[in-house]
Amino acid sequence: MSDSRSPAENFKRAVGAATRAISTVKELDVSFGVETPGIRDDAVRLPQPARDLNSSDVSNVRGVADSFALRLRHHDKKLHARRRPDGAVAQAVYDAAELARIEAIGALQFDGIAQNLDAALAQHYDRTDTDEARSQDDSLSEAVRLVLRERLTGAPPPEAAKSIVDAWRDTLDKKANEDLAALCDTVLDQDAFAKMARRLIAHLDLADEDVLEPDPDDAEEADDADQDQEGEADDGEGESSGTMQSVGDDAADGTMDDAAESAAGTSAEERREMAGDGEPGGRPEQWQDDPNQRRNEPSYKAYATAFDEIVHAKDLCDADELARLRRHLDQQLHYLQGAVSRLANRLQRRLMAKQQRAWDFDLEEGLLDSARLARVVVNPLYSLSYKMERETDFRDTVVTLLIDNSGSMRGRPVTVAAMCADILARTLERCGVNVEILGFTTVAWKGGQAREKWLAEGKPLNPGRLNDLRHIVYKSADEPWRRARRGLGLMLREGLLKENIDGEALTWAHQRLLARPEQRRILMVISDGAPVDDSTLSVNPGNYLDRHLREIITWIETRSPVELIAIGIGHDVNRYYRRAVTIVDAEQLGGAMMEQLADLFDDDPGLARPRH
Repeated sequence: MSDSRSPAENFKRAVGAATRAISTVKELDVSFGVETPGIRDDAVRLPQPARDLNSSDVSNVRGVADSFALRLRHHDKKLHARRRPDGAVAQAVYDAAELARIEAIGALQFDGIAQNLDAALAQHYDRTDTDEARSQDDSLSEAVRLVLRERLTGAPPPEAAKSIVDAWRDTLDKKANEDLAALCDTVLDQDAFAKMARRLIAHLDLADEDVLEPDPDDAEEADDADQDQEGEADDGEGESSGTMQSVGDDAADGTMDDAAESAAGTSAEERREMAGDGEPGGRPEQWQDDPNQRRNEPSYKAYATAFDEIVHAKDLCDADELARLRRHLDQQLHYLQGAVSRLANRLQRRLMAKQQRAWDFDLEEGLLDSARLARVVVNPLYSLSYKMERETDFRDTVVTLLIDNSGSMRGRPVTVAAMCADILARTLERCGVNVEILGFTTVAWKGGQAREKWLAEGKPLNPGRLNDLRHIVYKSADEPWRRARRGLGLMLREGLLKENIDGEALTWAHQRLLARPEQRRILMVISDGAPVDDSTLSVNPGNYLDRHLREIITWIETRSPVELIAIGIGHDVNRYYRRAVTIVDAEQLGGAMMEQLADLFDDDPGLARPRH
C-alpha cells in the first residue's frame, strides 16, 4: 500500500522515532506545536515544522529533538539539582555548562546529531539580536556554553554569536582556563563535571558561597541514608521522609530552565505567568523549556496594519460566482439537511419552550386576571386579582460564529462549517436571536504587502505580525438570513483559505460584539488548530502567535461580558478555551454547535454575566 500521509506527517513520524531511539525511552510521547518547545520525563514537545519543510526548518526541528533526547539519556536532574550553586548568574552558568556537556556527548558519537545541533544553534542566533541591550551577566552563560562546545567538539561558535564569545574569551582564558580543561576531561562523569563547574563558577567570582570547600552535600548523602534507615523503623517518620522526597523531586524538575530564564532577564515566575500557568491550557510547570528559546519575548504587534482588510463576502467576488458557490452549498446541504435540521429543530423547540409567555399572578396591579373575575364581582375590594407578563431573558441575545478560514480547513471541514452556520442562522432567527457570521484568514500566503514593506526597510528585528489580515463578514447581526444567504457560499471558493492569526480575529469579533445593544452576547469560535502564519513565525519567537491568542482568550474569559465557547475540528482546543469541545469528524460539527448553544440557553443567564 502506498503511504497517503503528507510529507510533513511522515517527517514528524521519523523525528519521533529517532527521538525515542536516542533517548532510550520507548514510551516517550513526542508532540509538535507552536508553543515553546519543552521536555519532561515522559514527553517532549517540539517546534511545529513549516508546511513546505524547508531545509533550515527541518534541521532546527531535528536539532531541538536531538538536544531533548540527549538530555533524557545523559542527564540526572536530581544530581544536577544537588550540586547547583546559589545565585541566579551562577546557576545560569552551571546550567549552560551542563547543556554543553550533554550535547557534546551526542555530537561526538554521531555526526548526524552534531550537524543537527549546529544547524539549530546557528538558526537560533540568526533569529536573535546578539547586539541587543543585555547585561554582561546575561551573556556570560552563553559564552561559557559556546566556549565549552568549541573545546569539546571543535565546532566554532555560530557566526551570529561570535561577538558574545569574543567579549568573554579573554576573561575565561585568564580566570578559568584550567577549569575549562578539567571540564573537558570529565565530560562522561556528570558528578565530577558538576564539581568542576562549581570550581569554574568560584574562579569567575560568581558564587555566593565558597564552593571550593568540600561539598557538604557529600556528607549529607550519608546522613540521608541513616535517616532513611531510621524512617523504616518508625512508620510515621517514614511517611514524612517520603513526602519530603517527592517535594524535592518536583522542585528539581525545573532547575535548569528557571535559572536560564533568570539569566536571560525574565524570571521563571514571569515566564509562567505569560504562558498562562494555572489557567486551562497553560504550560504545565513540569515542562522544561528549550534553552535556545529562553529570551525576553516581545509584546505582540503588527508591523503594518494599512494592508489589512475587513470585507463583506459579496465584495470578494462577482455576483455570478457568488450565485454559483451558493448553488454548490445548497447541493451539499441536501445531503446533510436531514441530520442537522433535526438538531436545529430540537434546539428551536428548547428555545421556543423558554419563549412561552410566563405570568405572575395575584398581584396588586397590572392586567385584570379574568380567572379571578368572579372573585372581583363578589368582593370588589379584593386586591390580589391582577397579573403581569414576565420578560424572558434569552430574547435579548446575539450569537457570533467566528469561523477559521485557514488552508487546513479546506475541503470537508469548511463545507460543513458553512452548512451548519447557514442552518443555525435560520434556526436562531426564527427564535428571535440575532446571529452574526464572521470568518478570518490572510490576504496572501507567507506574508503580503506587510512583509514586502519589512524587506524594503532592511528587515528590522522583532517585526511582529508580517501578513495582511483578511476578516470577512458573511452575515452581520442585523442582516436577515435571506439577504446574507448567498454570501455564505464564499467559504467554498478556491483560493480564499490561507493562513490563520486567531488572536487578532478573536479581538475583532469580540469588539463587534461589545458594540451590540443586546444584553447577552455569545461568541462561538470554530477552528481546527493553533494559529499559524509562516511569515510571522519565521522572524519571531516560535510561540509568538500562540501566546497572543492565549492572552486574548484569558482576557475575554475573565474580564469580558461576552460568553466564549469553542469547537475544535480534529484538534484539541481545550488547552486554549475553558469552555470547549473537540470533534474528530467534521460531520459532528452540527450536533456540537447545537448542543453547546442549547446548554448555554439552558443556563441561567444571570450567572453567565459578570456582576457590575
